[in-house]
Amino acid sequence: MAKPISMIKNREWNEEEKKQYSLTHLTNGLAENEEAIQKTIAIVRELHESGILDAAESMLKAKVSILEIILGQVERKEVTSMINNLMAAAGILTAIDPEQTKKLLTSVTSGLEEAKQKQDEKVRMFDLIKALKDPDMNRAIGFGLRFLRGLGKGLKE
Repeated sequence: MAKPISMIKNREWNEEEKKQYSLTHLTNGLAENEEAIQKTIAIVRELHESGILDAAESMLKAKVSILEIILGQVERKEVTSMINNLMAAAGILTAIDPEQTKKLLTSVTSGLEEAKQKQDEKVRMFDLIKALKDPDMNRAIGFGLRFLRGLGKGLKE
């Protein structure tokens, strides 16, 4: 019967063997990914020719200064308020039906086009009463009244 293994020898690599192994491994990786490497080189060349690479390098070298400026701006009360308002507006916009928003914005555009027409006539009380008979005007006034009612309810809370 064979003798049991009692000692395992780890092979020690010298510096030259480590370098050769790394070089072989790198060469194999380059050969396997030639197309991706060629595209990467083309992208880097375009970035260099357009000056973007130089700008990015300068930004990386000045990263501490840039971060100090950015943090200084973000800490300002106006910027903090703007960020909070944007977050609140985004939250509200997610609650609104997109089709309703589209219809409202289309109606606003139509209303602005109509309002651009120059009218030199004076609006009289009778004209306002007569306007209520116009279905489009009645619809807009009704919408405005319902909007104001909802706004008032929201302000009460």
